Amino acid sequence: MEWIRYLFEQYGYFVLIFGLFAESLALPFPGELAMAIAGHMSTVGSLNILIVIFFSYFGAIAGTTVTYYLGYKLGTPFFEKYGRFFFLNQERIITITKWFHKYGNKLILVSYFIPGLRHFTGYMSGILRVRLSTFIFYNFTGGLIWVLVYVMIGKTFGIKIEQMLHLISQYSLAAIIVLVVGVVIGFHIKHYKHAILDWIRTLNWLK
Repeated sequence: MEWIRYLFEQYGYFVLIFGLFAESLALPFPGELAMAIAGHMSTVGSLNILIVIFFSYFGAIAGTTVTYYLGYKLGTPFFEKYGRFFFLNQERIITITKWFHKYGNKLILVSYFIPGLRHFTGYMSGILRVRLSTFIFYNFTGGLIWVLVYVMIGKTFGIKIEQMLHLISQYSLAAIIVLVVGVVIGFHIKHYKHAILDWIRTLNWLK
């Protein structure tokens, strides 16, 4: 945590824009922690919170947009052969492709809150030829929500940042799982509505 503070002292807001850009390319950088610390530093006057939000947001969406372009232009054969250099091996490509087919483009929106997924949804959106306007809508919306959440966590909880991030990472994943399960259940209820109603009528008749 101290080394990030040191970076902010030396390079200011550029830590956010370049750090989050790099993280979007699947390079190691603790984006959530950096945004939370920046949010906390805004409360003591070291940084301006509006500039923190802008630089964080720009870095995040710029990185994911670049990865979308790379995925779109280079395509599946390139990443099947060289994806390991982008930490995107063939097994991961297959897994994320299945998720896209199962949950649709909304996966781009929620991926920011799923560790190990947001780094690759840009690449995979391009590889799978997601329409650019669709990608921009979900990516830009998800990125803004993600940035606001973590910057405000830092602003609100200050020195409790690390503990809060640990809890958020646990419960955000749990929330995503609950959301996905809910969507699946809702789909099945809608799809098999008549069969379910017939089954309920049968139960009432048995009584």
